[in-house]
Amino acid sequence: MPPTKRALLAGAAAVAAMSTATPVAAADDAGTRPYAQVRLAGNGACQTPAEQIKGRPWPLQRVLLDELWQDGKKGRGIRVAVIDTGVDDKNPQLAGAVNARAGRDYLTKGKGADPTKDEVGHGTKVAGIIAARPHKGTGFVGIAPASTIIPIRQNDADNSGDSDSMAKAIDHAVAEGADVINISQDTTKPLSRTSVLAKAVRDALDAKVVVVASAGNDGLDGKVKNTYPAAFDGVLAVASSDRNNERAAFSQPGDFVDVAAPGVDIVSTVPGGGQCTDNGTSFSAPFVAGVAALLKSRHPDWTPAQIATRIEQTAERSINGHDNYVGWGVIDPVRAVTASDSAEPATTPTPDPGVSKAPPPDTASFSLAETSQERTERYATYAAGITVVVVTVIAGAAAALREARRRRDLRT
Repeated sequence: MPPTKRALLAGAAAVAAMSTATPVAAADDAGTRPYAQVRLAGNGACQTPAEQIKGRPWPLQRVLLDELWQDGKKGRGIRVAVIDTGVDDKNPQLAGAVNARAGRDYLTKGKGADPTKDEVGHGTKVAGIIAARPHKGTGFVGIAPASTIIPIRQNDADNSGDSDSMAKAIDHAVAEGADVINISQDTTKPLSRTSVLAKAVRDALDAKVVVVASAGNDGLDGKVKNTYPAAFDGVLAVASSDRNNERAAFSQPGDFVDVAAPGVDIVSTVPGGGQCTDNGTSFSAPFVAGVAALLKSRHPDWTPAQIATRIEQTAERSINGHDNYVGWGVIDPVRAVTASDSAEPATTPTPDPGVSKAPPPDTASFSLAETSQERTERYATYAAGITVVVVTVIAGAAAALREARRRRDLRT
C-alpha cells in the first residue's frame, strides 16, 4: 500500500460517522451516467437478448488460456459474490454459474424478490467476465469459468442502492461463504473508517474474503481523488487500461489504485443470451476478481493481502514503482497464477486497526516495460551512437587515403 493511502484513511478517521447512507453509483460508461445503455460496436445499441460475438475478445487474445487453466480447476469450488444490479441466469453462459439460492435482492421486498432479475444488464456483464462458461458460437469466456456466482441485487438504474445496503450485501456475501466479492460501484463522497460500509469491508477481510472494487470513471479531468469502497484499506482497487496497456482516459486516478485491467471495448454476457460490448472500470474489476478466484482455488489458505500482493507483483509495469493511474501495473493473469506456485507472497502485517495491506511489491526483481518516452530516448541514444561510429569510420578512411597518396607521391 502506498504510504499516502494509509495517511488519507487515517485522516478520514477523524471525520464523524455519517448519519445518512451514501448513494453509490455504478462505475459504468466512462462516468457519463450510472448504468448507461450498453453499446454494441456497429450500431451503437444493444438489444437483449443479443447476438453472439463470435471472435475472441481482445483482452482474452492476450491470455494463454491453456496455461492459465493448466491445473484444471478453473476456479472450481470458489464463490464470487457480485454486488450489483442482479445477475441473469437465463444467458446460456451463466445458466450453470449462478447460485440463486445463495443470492439476495435488497431492492424488492416479499415474494417478488429475485437476485437473478437484472433489468439493467450491468451485473450480468460483470458476472460474465468472471465466470461465463464456454459456449458454442462465441470466443468469449470468463476468467474463472468453473467458479460460482452469488448474485446480490443491491442497485439499479435509479441508484436505489446506497452505502448502507452495500454494507448489508457484503455481510450477506460473507455469511454465504463468498471467497471473493466484486463491487463495480463507487461513490466519491468521503466515508470514514467508522462508517457502516467500512466496518463491513473490515469484517469481510477478517473472514479472509478478497474484496475487489472498481476505481470509478470520473478521471477525464485527471484530478486525483478517492472513491469508495475502492479506497478503503485492504480493498483491491482496479483502474481501467486500454489496448496499449495505458490508463483509459475515463479511469479515475488516485494513490489508492492498486492495479489496472482492460476496460475498453469489453465483451460480456447480457440478460437473455448473447454478448455486447461496454467500457468502464466496472468491467476491469471482474477481470481481477476472476484472477483472485483462480488464485484462491490453488491456494485456499492465502489471505486477501497475499492474493492482492501476488496480483500486484506480477502486473506489467511501465515505470519502476507505483503510480496513480495504473497502480502497480496492468494485470498479467497467467503470470499471477503460474508464479503463485514458485513462492508464497508476503504475509499480512499485524492489522491496525483490523485492516492492512501487504507490504508494497519488491519491484527490483521484475523486468520493467518501457514508457513511450523511455523508448524514444533509447532510440535517440542508438541513433547518436550510430552517428558517432559512422563519422569515426569515415574520418579514419579519409586519413588512410591521404596517407596512401602521400607515400605514392614520395615514390614517384
